[in-house]
Amino acid sequence: MRPSPVRSGANVAVALIFVLVLFFAINWAGSFLKPFALSLFIIAVTWPLKSRLQRVMPSMLALALTLLTTIIIFFAFTMLVVWGFSRVATTFIGAAWQLQVAYQDLTGWLSSKGITAATSLNDVFNVGLLVRTLQQVTGQASMTLSFWLVVLAYVALGLAELDALRRKVDTLHNPEMAETMLRVARATSRKFARYMLVRTEMSALTGFMFWAVATILGLDYAVEWGVIAFALNYIPFIGSVIATVFPAAYGVIQFEHWQTAMALFICLNLIQFTIGNYVEPLVSGSLLSISPFMVVFSIFFWTFMWGLFGTFLGVPIAIALLTICEETPSLAWLARLFGRAPPAEAPVQRTVLELPAPDEKG
Repeated sequence: MRPSPVRSGANVAVALIFVLVLFFAINWAGSFLKPFALSLFIIAVTWPLKSRLQRVMPSMLALALTLLTTIIIFFAFTMLVVWGFSRVATTFIGAAWQLQVAYQDLTGWLSSKGITAATSLNDVFNVGLLVRTLQQVTGQASMTLSFWLVVLAYVALGLAELDALRRKVDTLHNPEMAETMLRVARATSRKFARYMLVRTEMSALTGFMFWAVATILGLDYAVEWGVIAFALNYIPFIGSVIATVFPAAYGVIQFEHWQTAMALFICLNLIQFTIGNYVEPLVSGSLLSISPFMVVFSIFFWTFMWGLFGTFLGVPIAIALLTICEETPSLAWLARLFGRAPPAEAPVQRTVLELPAPDEKG
């Protein structure tokens, strides 16, 4: 018996309301869910390291070394960004007037082409807004420190409880469910590791290309720009914008005219666009069984929900959800729909057996 249209419409309305309420709750509870989600991602990535260390040393020592390794990696990336920007910061501060001169040259050229633009940088950038933004960033420094302390606490407790949690899962009354949960955890951990490997490879490629372009065009601090691009490329889109704008602005200061700086800006954006929109989605999609469209959609959606942390966690969240769908028979169709499309099968060659014609008599 087929359901009535009224009942089907009511079910759809209830489902839409549930989804909207769920999205609102995720956005509203972001201050709690963001450190928790990030800690789950770090736990999944570092879980294999802790497991290998536990084979040759006590569990607590393996936990301590895993946490120490994680802290060192995050500290190294932070220092890379600080080192790179500190090398060029004094030049920016001391030569800000050159940006004004270059901007006036640009507006003069645009005016000769019939395009009207503001004649001063002060008309484009609101100094008061910049000051307020700087104050907000400074005020959030302590919040950022507390955020990472919460994440570190979650990671330490989560890694310490992994073995006990696995034993609890093994004692579930439903062996099939227990096996599914363990299989999902292992698959998600492997895919997270592959994802970080892909991001590291793409970041290294981006940093190398930035260094090469800066060297060819004669831009100072080419190594620093490459390091900054490598570190910031781990933050999709937002990090790429920062890594592109600052070298172009420095090019205005060094070359003292905007044409070369504009060429530098275009080249760097072409690198980011090609790697970020073609190379990385194709590579990550083929390794992680996720479509390039889903990769881009996840980044934008979770950026809208959680801001900068959503930008970083968007793809890992999509990977985890699709992995759960793959291991759940009733949801497997979602994994096939949003996963990587299987390669097209070669057409079957059908051969026709031709029999020789019978001899004609007569």
